[in-house]
Formats: sequence, C-alpha cells, structure tokens
Amino acid sequence: MDTVCFGAAELRERRRRFTRAMEERFPGWGTAFFIDAVNQYYFTGTMQDGILLVINDAACPGGSRLLYGVRRSFARAELESPLFTAENAALHETLIPITSYRDLVEKTGDPGRVYIEGDTMPVSVLERLKKYFPVPFAAPAFLDAVIRTVRSVKSPGEIELIKQSGAAHRVLLEERAPALLYEGISEAVFMGRLSAEMYRMGYQGLARFHQTQTDIAIGQIGFGTNALYPARFDGPGGSKGAGPFSPHGADHERLLKKGDAVFVDLSFGIGGYHTDKTQVYFFGAEPPLEFKKAHQFCVDAANRLAERLRPGEIPAVIYRDMMASLSGAEAENFMGVDNRHRVKFLGHGTGLNIDEFPVIAEGFGAPLEENMTIALEPKKGVAGVGLAGVEDTYIVTPGGGLCVTGGARDIIRV
Repeated sequence: MDTVCFGAAELRERRRRFTRAMEERFPGWGTAFFIDAVNQYYFTGTMQDGILLVINDAACPGGSRLLYGVRRSFARAELESPLFTAENAALHETLIPITSYRDLVEKTGDPGRVYIEGDTMPVSVLERLKKYFPVPFAAPAFLDAVIRTVRSVKSPGEIELIKQSGAAHRVLLEERAPALLYEGISEAVFMGRLSAEMYRMGYQGLARFHQTQTDIAIGQIGFGTNALYPARFDGPGGSKGAGPFSPHGADHERLLKKGDAVFVDLSFGIGGYHTDKTQVYFFGAEPPLEFKKAHQFCVDAANRLAERLRPGEIPAVIYRDMMASLSGAEAENFMGVDNRHRVKFLGHGTGLNIDEFPVIAEGFGAPLEENMTIALEPKKGVAGVGLAGVEDTYIVTPGGGLCVTGGARDIIRV
C-alpha cells in the first residue's frame, strides 16, 4: 500500500494558511509556540521531542518564519523533514538542537504577543518558558481553535490517506471481523484478533486523540450489555473494559454466547490519518425487534445527516434540526447507553486526531467547508440487549457527505 509523503510545498502552504488565520483572529500576533507533537508534525513532517515556533514576519514568504528546537532526535528530524535542507537555508525555516528552552531565545528575537496550545501545553513547560521569555509569557493567549480549524480542511494528499484508511476500515469491519467471532471467545481475545488483522492491513499502530487522558488501544468492544456499561470516554458507547484500571477496550471475562449483540467501534489509521467506524453484529440468533428498530432509526439518521454535509451548512444547525425532529421514543437513550449517559454531539471531525473539528453540536457556528472529514455516529442504547447504531467517516462535498468507510449498514448476522 502506497502512502502519501508530504513535501515542503504542502508544509509551507499549511503554515501560510495558519499565519493568515492567526492574523484574521489576532491581528498583530507575535509568536505561536507548539509543544503538541501532532501540530509539530503537521507543520514540519516530523514528530520529535521539541518545541516549534511560528513567528509572525511579513518579510518572510507566507508571512511567517519557522524555528524548530529539537531535544531528541535532532538527527531524525533532519532525516524526515523536507524543510531543513541546505537548498532551503534561505527560506526562514530553521532547525536547531536544544538542551534547554534558553537555546531558543537568541534565534527567536522579540517574540511579541505569545500564543500557546491551552489544551495541551503542560503548566510545567509554560513555567520553564516564562523563565527564559519572562515578559511575553506574562499573559499568553490560546491558539487551539485556530490551529484545529486550519487542520479541519484537508489537502488532496490528506484526503488520499483518509480514503486509504477508510477502504481498509470497511473491509476490516464488514468482511473480516465476522469471521473472527465464535461462541466462547472473550472480548479481549476478539480485540486481539482484530488488532492482528488491522496490522496485516497496514494499520499505523496508534489511535490519537486531542482530548487528554484518553487511553484507547484501538477502540471499544462490547458483547451484549457490556456495551451499555457507563464510561468516562466522551462518546455515546459504553465499555466495561478490563476493569477500573483500564476502563476502555475489552473485558477478559465476558464470553460470546448465542443471542449476543456485538458492538465494535474502532479507529483505523494510515499515514497518520484516522477514520472512525462502528459496526454492530448479532451472534447466533435473530436480533430482537426493538433492537432492529433502534438500529434502523440510527441508519436513517446517519443518512439524513450525511445529506447535509455540504459547504455552507452550519454544524450547530444540523445538530439542532436533527434533535428537534426526534419523537419521544426516538429520543429515548439516543446518543448514549441510557438517558443519564448521553453525549451532546452527533459527529466529529477526523484527521491526525480522531476527535477533530468540526463537531456536529451546539456552539459550532462556522460553516462547513469542502474537504472537511467528519465521522457521524448516531447510536441508541437498548436496555437488556446492547448498543445499536452506526458510525462512518465522510468527506464534505457540494453533493453531500461522501462516505469513505462503506456507509451506514444493517446489523450483520453472524
């Protein structure tokens, strides 16, 4: 499988878009400090233990210059990034080895008004930066919404990787996963067999989240009512996991038996880019009528939502319209394992993280743009049975959501 490698031109275009977005949001901004490894990769094509500075400078191509201080591994950064070559030395992109943040000061100059990642920069890092940049860091502002918005619109190369991931994801859950289920298998062994299959299909090996302290190996699995077990994870599904010490994933003790619903919500990733998909199976018996009705409602909801994934549509309005359309029975346990554990969104962006912008939820008033990628996940708990519903990843297009993971489909009988 061929994966896309991003060249210097695309990395510079990303920085140009970010620079323009910062100027629109924060006129006269000074320096953006990035500690988050995913953001470092987005701008440089490498992911190291370091700190990346994007410095506002109208004299530079694209309106900014880039300084990347790397603690470890400087050699790997040189090997992987297409930016820091002898031919590019005059393009205001600098890679330096650092042992402390003090090493950045001379190369930075006056950083001006400072912006940081409020969601992901540790306080300890911020305090160390204040030590060496005392005045600008007196009151840093947050740039999270800007970079997440810029990243939400994908380039053709990013779209290609998402399509590759989605194609493999569809085959995994629709064709290969059913053959891995047998009576008496545990959730944990099933997850292990799924994981092995994923690696054979080119899986990148990591499921990355923007949300902190979200430790998930590959996804959530639930046999029967285990899928209704309350979870701290900010999603509509439940998971008993291995126990309180590892609450997400798979239960070693729960064995598959005839008449079980099987809920599988997995991420897949190729070349750094994730898709998100859920498939529900029913083992050894006909699903109960209530469960089938709940699942079909979710399939219909996904199709209605996908139709509205067009440029110019407002995520908050899509969310509001769908929720307002629900009858009392449809709203029961919708987007949760029960009425006490419901989430307040219908879908989320995907990309370098699984949980990206935009979110189909209240508060997201910026219009959708072409080539945003969004996972829609209408789900509904059915007491005593399990979790019904679907999830698929779509690309925003003028004709509505283009599904890359196969599309919302019926329960698969095994």
